[in-house]
Amino acid sequence: MIQKYRESYPNERIYEESVIEDEGALFFLIRDHLESFLIILSENKESIDLSFEGELNSMDNAYFLKCQKNQHNAELLRDRFPFTKAVLVGKNNSYGLGDRLGNAGVAHMKSIQKTSFRPVLAQQSIRELQRTNRTAQEVMDAATWTVFQVGYKEGFGADGDHLKTEADIDLMIEAGYTMFTIDPSEYVVNNVMELSRDDLHKKYSELPWELLSTTPEAVVEMYSEKDFQLKSGTIDKVSAKMVMSSMIKYGRVITHTKKLSEYLKEKYPDHPAELELSVDETDEPTTPFEHYLIVSELDRLGVELVSLAPRFCGDFEKGIDFKGDLEQFKQEYKLHLAIAEEFGGYKLSIHSGSDKFSVYEAIGSLNRGAVHVKTAGTSYLEALRTVAEADPELFREILEYSKGRFEEDKKTYHITGKPSDIPPDDELRDEDLVKLLNDDHARQVLHVTYGSILNGSDPGSSDFKKRMMQCLKVHEDLYEINLENHFDKHLSPFLGSE
Repeated sequence: MIQKYRESYPNERIYEESVIEDEGALFFLIRDHLESFLIILSENKESIDLSFEGELNSMDNAYFLKCQKNQHNAELLRDRFPFTKAVLVGKNNSYGLGDRLGNAGVAHMKSIQKTSFRPVLAQQSIRELQRTNRTAQEVMDAATWTVFQVGYKEGFGADGDHLKTEADIDLMIEAGYTMFTIDPSEYVVNNVMELSRDDLHKKYSELPWELLSTTPEAVVEMYSEKDFQLKSGTIDKVSAKMVMSSMIKYGRVITHTKKLSEYLKEKYPDHPAELELSVDETDEPTTPFEHYLIVSELDRLGVELVSLAPRFCGDFEKGIDFKGDLEQFKQEYKLHLAIAEEFGGYKLSIHSGSDKFSVYEAIGSLNRGAVHVKTAGTSYLEALRTVAEADPELFREILEYSKGRFEEDKKTYHITGKPSDIPPDDELRDEDLVKLLNDDHARQVLHVTYGSILNGSDPGSSDFKKRMMQCLKVHEDLYEINLENHFDKHLSPFLGSE
C-alpha cells in the first residue's frame, strides 16, 4: 500500500523510518510542501481509527486519514504506540537535547543513535517555557513526533528542568514527563563563610532539624574530624566549623529536595519518576565534602537520585567551551565520581553543557561512571547558522536586534560576551555571517537573547520566529545536516568510554 500511496502522491515525501503497521492500518509521516502530516492508510475503511483528527480520503481501493500533528493526535499516538511515551532512563549515560524551536529532534536522534547514550528529548525549564512562549505539553508532543518519525523504539526521557515548586511538578506530570530536576538555588546560603562565630552558631541552631530528622550535635559528630575513604580517593577530615558551615549552606536545600521528592511519591505513586538535584547555581564550586554531605543526608532521609549536578570548578558559560584549569577539573571530577559511586552510582550531570568540548574529552578519557549532559541553546545557535546560510538578511536583522537586547537579557546569566567585539553590520559580507557562529562573543549575544527573539512580545521582534521557522522548513535538509554535524562533535569525545 505504501507504494500505491507513493505513486498517487509523488510530490510528497514519505518518512520511511516512521512506517508501522497496527491492526490492519499503516501509520506513517509525510511531508507535503513545507508541512508534515500523519497518514493512517488501509484497504479496509473500518481499520482506520477515526478518533484521530483528520481528513478522510480514498485512493485506488484504499482509504487514508490525513492528520495534523496536533496535541490531540499526539496523545492518541502515545496511547497506541508506547514507544512514543517518555520512560525512565535510569543511571545510564544520557544526553539532554533541549529544543527551543521544537524542530531539532530528528537531527538530535540521528546523532544519538550512533552512540549508546539514552536521549532525553523533551527537556525544558520553566524559565525557557516562559521565554519561548511554549508549553510543557508542546515540548512533549514534539518529542513524540520525533521518535515516531525516526522509528526509535528504545525509549526516551523527558526532563522537567529546574523545577522549584509543587506546581512546577504538577505541570510536568500532566504533560507526561518522567525526569524531575529540582532547583533549590534559592535555599542555598552563599555567604556562609562571611558569618561571624556567633552568627554561625545561631544559623546552625535555626536549621529545620525536625525536617532533617536529626540533631545539630549528631551531624557534627557524624562528619567532623573523619576521613571518608572512597573507592578511589579520600575526602580529608574537616572541622566542626566546616560541617556547620556546609549544613547552613545546604541544609534547606536538603529539606526542600526531600519535600518535593515526597510530594512526587505521595501524590503520583504510579507515575514513573526519577530525580535529579541541581546545585550548580552557586557562587563557589561544590567541594567534595559538600557533595558528600548533601548526598549522605539525602540517602539517610530516603531520597534517591538518578543524577546530581555539582557546581564544578572553572566557568561553564553559555554557548562556548569551558574556561578554567582542565587538569583541576579532571581530578575533582574523579572525586565527585567516587562519591556518586559510593551512593548508588547516580550520574554526574553537566549543566550548561553545550559546546564544552574540552570537558567532554576529559570525562571521556576517564572511562568511568555515568554522565548526563544538558544542552539547549546550542541547537538554537545551529538554527541561526542555517538562517545565516540561507537567509542572510534575516540573520542580520536578528543579530542587530540581539545586540540591542543583550544588556537586559544577560542579567540572568554569567557570561563574558560583548556586542562591541562583534564587527558592525556594514563590515560583514554575507559569507562572513556563518563564521560568526564560531565566535564566542557572537554566540553568547545570540544565545542569551533567544527569548526576546522567540516570544514575539516586542513589536520589533514580532515576526522573527515565524520567519525563522519558515526558513528552517524550506531548508530542512541543511538544518538537519548542521545539527547532526554539531552533535556528532558533542558526542564523539565520549565514545571511547563506551
